[in-house]
Amino acid sequence: MMELLKVVLFGIVEGITEWLPISSTGHMILLNEVVSLHVSDEFYSMFQVVIQLGAILAVVLLFFKQIWPFGRKNNEEPLTAHGAGAWIKTDIFKLWFRILVSCVPAAVVGILFDDILEEMFYNYRTVAIMLILFGVAFLIVENRNHGKKAQVTSLKDITYRLAFWIGMFQLIAAIFPGTSRSGATIVGALLLGVSRTVAAEYTFFLAIPVMFGASLLKLVKFGLAFSAAETAILLTGMVVAFVVSLIVIRFLMGYIKKHDFKVFGWYRIILGAIVLLCGVCGLLP
Repeated sequence: MMELLKVVLFGIVEGITEWLPISSTGHMILLNEVVSLHVSDEFYSMFQVVIQLGAILAVVLLFFKQIWPFGRKNNEEPLTAHGAGAWIKTDIFKLWFRILVSCVPAAVVGILFDDILEEMFYNYRTVAIMLILFGVAFLIVENRNHGKKAQVTSLKDITYRLAFWIGMFQLIAAIFPGTSRSGATIVGALLLGVSRTVAAEYTFFLAIPVMFGASLLKLVKFGLAFSAAETAILLTGMVVAFVVSLIVIRFLMGYIKKHDFKVFGWYRIILGAIVLLCGVCGLLP
């Protein structure tokens, strides 16, 4: 029973931090330092990635009409005027092609160096440093953009070149936990002239193939031979992450219409400093 309560806590943390630009992986690493699950290291390595599928399903549900590329209703750019082509939404297919371009840098590095990067950087020190660095980056970028009009105000305005550079920012998060995948892509998008709303939406959609790919990679490495307890842990974490994500995504999309990202920058800096201080005091291993 206590283990399932811990899993619920992990699911809540995942659902909140996956979408706010404060690093879900970083928070999961820190949480595991304080409230660790009684599972094998191999299972936990898989769990902290695959639990994100619950969060991703929340995006699919909330934005289904914007990401599903088939259907005649509200089809602004059908492939053909009549026949089967009338069911194909070419504008959404173009969006997915750009998203895939953004995925390439992190996918290549993840496939080739996943185990090495996890061994080298998955610790509280890296998390704390990256929390602070990208917290500062948020403050600098928001101050730089204050009063400036965004150049890209629609998902349709994201070019393949822009998509690639956003993917390069995402690569930083793939290497260094604590960066935040959403934080890195949002900072990159803001630097490249993308509006806050479009940057957030593109980050949500970009998470779908990235997290599905990362989860598949972890599942293949771990295998599908789960015990009953492991299955319960994994499913509970995913369900909780899904429900919490529905709430958090709605909150964030409403929040950024009236506010900037500075509050998340300050949160990152403060949390990173606290973690480093706890490490110096010997409170973290």
